[in-house]
Amino acid sequence: MVYTMRDVAKQAGVSPTTVSRVLNKAHYISEETEKRVLEVVRELNYYKNVHARRLATGKSDLFGMVISEIANPYFAEVIRGFQGAAWDHGYDVVLLNTEYIESRTQSVIRKLVESDVRGVAIMTSSIKYGAASALTEAGIGVVFSSLKRVDKLVSNVATNYARGIQQAIEHVVDLGHRRAAVIAGPEMNIKQVLVAGLKQKGLNPFPITNSQHGVDAGASAVRDILSAPDIPTVIFCGSDLIAMGAMSALEEAGLKIPEDVSIVGIDDITFACLARPSLTTIRVPREALGITSFQALDKMLKLKRQRGADYSLDTELIVRNSTAPARRRTLNPAKSR
Repeated sequence: MVYTMRDVAKQAGVSPTTVSRVLNKAHYISEETEKRVLEVVRELNYYKNVHARRLATGKSDLFGMVISEIANPYFAEVIRGFQGAAWDHGYDVVLLNTEYIESRTQSVIRKLVESDVRGVAIMTSSIKYGAASALTEAGIGVVFSSLKRVDKLVSNVATNYARGIQQAIEHVVDLGHRRAAVIAGPEMNIKQVLVAGLKQKGLNPFPITNSQHGVDAGASAVRDILSAPDIPTVIFCGSDLIAMGAMSALEEAGLKIPEDVSIVGIDDITFACLARPSLTTIRVPREALGITSFQALDKMLKLKRQRGADYSLDTELIVRNSTAPARRRTLNPAKSR
């Protein structure tokens, strides 16, 4: 037998409105009432009819999240944080990914609008500010990651990479490194902060290469570094996946890590401590990024003017075994292979 909210209310001795407020984790419900209603819900094996609720209230129970790539382990904790926060408030999450393909942007945005989501966390650089106007025009709140611009229905959660990058640069300088290279990911702000920080410390990086996130991309980018007149003593990578690919390619070329070349990553994904050697990296608080993104949306949508706000999360250096004192000898790229 399929039970309704009225059945739950009747057996619990409360109104259907009270049942709805309990199930949607509303405030100002006594613990005794909440306990009684939830016991009846379990006894009757009652499930909310989200479609009926949408018709009744004119609002959905959905929030959206857009990421670059579902296979990238960076996003696992971001998703967990966002989804957990949404569930704690009685909402569900629709997850979409772009695979770094800009042409997917319109399809993703159309899907979000058609799904009638309340708000969207855009955690990918492949969707620009202007492309999201269709969301705000539909009354959907948007939170970007490190966009550095807020507006009505638009908030921003910035990751303070500068702090962790500065710690990493000071770390390698203390180890005696003077020749650095950079394998930058697709995020331009990280590249700019990293290159500027290295130059400020006199480590004019060369070469500076660009790549997508991924092990294969990191391995491919190492070829440019191996063709330089002198192999640098330290390589900064735009992500941990890039770093792991670089480590693999360097070892295949006969170089030892960290004795010949030190490696620094960014993200501190789960696999970073499992790499051999374990990876020195800049930790990004990814679960906190997910939680803060939901909180930013939830708060903004409850405001009368729905004005967005800026939020910031700090990064920090995690020192492991992929960095060591700079080698003293010059390595000839041709002889190292």
